[in-house]
Amino acid sequence: MESLTLTNRDATINLGKVIGQQLAAGDVLVLDGDLGAGKTTFTKGLAVGLDIPDIIKSPTFTIIHEYQDGRLPLYHMDAYRLENGGAADLGLEEYFDGDGVSVVEWAKFVEDELPANFLAIHFKRTDDDETRILEFEPHGEHFKQIVRNVVK
Repeated sequence: MESLTLTNRDATINLGKVIGQQLAAGDVLVLDGDLGAGKTTFTKGLAVGLDIPDIIKSPTFTIIHEYQDGRLPLYHMDAYRLENGGAADLGLEEYFDGDGVSVVEWAKFVEDELPANFLAIHFKRTDDDETRILEFEPHGEHFKQIVRNVVK
């Protein structure tokens, strides 16, 4: 598994931007890590890479935020509230097979709904409040290439 160490918030946003510029319709990213590990910060950068001008907020209370005004739509999902079920009722496959990019936080609660090809990014906090270690787990050649492009 490839990994990167990011030493500040700007580096996390920049990585998201670089990855966002390489994404295509139907791409799915799965982000996991503790609260405050940088998942939403990364997604803010991803939105920049997709040319989305909107302010990105955590979708914790709404489950899905949709941002339509970029190169591709962004569907930012937080599946934490689905820990007791209900994922099948949301129609996630319509997002995953759709015209945009889906970012799923807490995807362990919707694992059965995920497509075969996706990029999982694991966010790990360190003793330094600013530093994060990101581990990349690509599923599919497209995502393996993206990881090769960003982990040099």
